[in-house]
Amino acid sequence: MFTANLAMEKACQFSRFDLANPLSTCSLHPILLEDKNWLTCEHYVQAKTLKKTQHADIAAAMPTGEKAYEYGKVWYRAKINDYPSTAPILMKRALYTKVQMYEEVREALLATEDRLIVETSQYDYFWGIGRDQRGLNHIGKAWMDIRDKLRS
Repeated sequence: MFTANLAMEKACQFSRFDLANPLSTCSLHPILLEDKNWLTCEHYVQAKTLKKTQHADIAAAMPTGEKAYEYGKVWYRAKINDYPSTAPILMKRALYTKVQMYEEVREALLATEDRLIVETSQYDYFWGIGRDQRGLNHIGKAWMDIRDKLRS
């Protein structure tokens, strides 16, 4: 018997590449983090998770968050050894900085109320929910944790 996933149906869904959505990691909300200006949260995370400094510098200099993501995701550019545990922490740090710097981002996050927040990538099972909605959804989880922190 089929049962609907009501939490998913009512969820706040977004794409990390939707520049018009303040919750996007690629939206044009520059952040100041670790004494450096980053064009987007995506630039920060990609640069910090690439193992080689030269690759990190190139990712940081990409013209858009989507280009930084595309550059950093290729298999032959090695990631830091503890990527699965460190990358979500870096993402949450970047998103928290963004919400502290921009009122519109804070308002958009709080407007999600208590709904589940999901990044809808069909192909990214780490950051998003993936095609079958079984992904880890690390971006959505980071936003929900930040939302809880803002409320307390």
